Amino acid sequence: MLIDKPAAMPHQPETLLHYPLDNALPAPSEAIEVAPGVKWLRMALPFALDHINLWLLRDQLEDEYGKLRDGWTIVDCCVNRSEARAQWEQIFANELDGLPVLRVIVTHMHPDHIGLAGWLCRHWTAPLWISATDYNAARVAMADKDSFGGESGADFYQLHGQHDEAFLGHVRGRGNYYSSLVSPLPTAYHRLLDGSALEIGGRSWHCIAGYGHAPEHMALHCLELNLLISGDMVLPRISANVSVHATEPEANPLQLFMDSLQRYFALPADTYVLPSHGKPFIGLHERIQQLLDHHHERLDDIMQAAQSQALSAADTLPILFKRQLDVHQMTFAMGEALAHLHYLWFGKRLQRRMDEQGVFHFSLPI
Repeated sequence: MLIDKPAAMPHQPETLLHYPLDNALPAPSEAIEVAPGVKWLRMALPFALDHINLWLLRDQLEDEYGKLRDGWTIVDCCVNRSEARAQWEQIFANELDGLPVLRVIVTHMHPDHIGLAGWLCRHWTAPLWISATDYNAARVAMADKDSFGGESGADFYQLHGQHDEAFLGHVRGRGNYYSSLVSPLPTAYHRLLDGSALEIGGRSWHCIAGYGHAPEHMALHCLELNLLISGDMVLPRISANVSVHATEPEANPLQLFMDSLQRYFALPADTYVLPSHGKPFIGLHERIQQLLDHHHERLDDIMQAAQSQALSAADTLPILFKRQLDVHQMTFAMGEALAHLHYLWFGKRLQRRMDEQGVFHFSLPI
């Protein structure tokens, strides 16, 4: 699961992308209006990827007595840390026009997105809206002290050729990692489904499910405003991490991710994209093609290397990542290397065999 997204792809030529706000960024604890009734917030993250974009949508909901209440819907939340909670308190005072938060929508279960959802829901007595898959995956991760680490995680990386003791020690020490970044979740939620429509502030927002990056990521598209809240599925300058994890060791997430990206070609080419990281941009179709091309280029690089040797995931790291990785980034890099190898394995372009040392290697079919 993703906390930090290493820049696995080089910066693409951005001449095909247009940034309507140029270099403007929201100041801490302030917002920029990007469309009628839509505000952009930006909060700091304690990782190499140092920020997340969050969204306020002007809304109106009927309460249990049938009375309409004016207020706001929050989309995504930041990680559970005191600095983020303090920022939210200032936003409540400065950006809500004296109105309450009516609901909290979470695009997916990674801690930078869901981390403060429980806190926000309790603060405002507001319901959580999220896909069922991500809600339940988050609950499992909260309960599992070794989620995304521990001995099972270290064993998994060793199975795929990683023997760096500093890295393996880091993985073993990541007990309760997920729950350290996520406040206790609400015990109930509203389910987001692919294709379902939410009325937010008198406008219809349609859910678009995406797979490969998270269990069941939900982007939100408003045709009337020509806006896409893309979450992590479409980012302007990096590719979202796509990983194989110890909990699903024979997954094919890259196939799921690229298939999901194809769906966005159905949206208007001039859609204004509101991503979770980076600046809002126009150029959706161009960016999707760049992302698809990037992954195909990396797959071609792996196939070229496989002409001369069998490859473990650890062997594949310098093919995919041209810079030095620290131990934190290595977890995402190993998962991403496996995602590319599994794509080729499932496509029967490579075969997988375990060697005498108990390490999986991928090679050209005999």
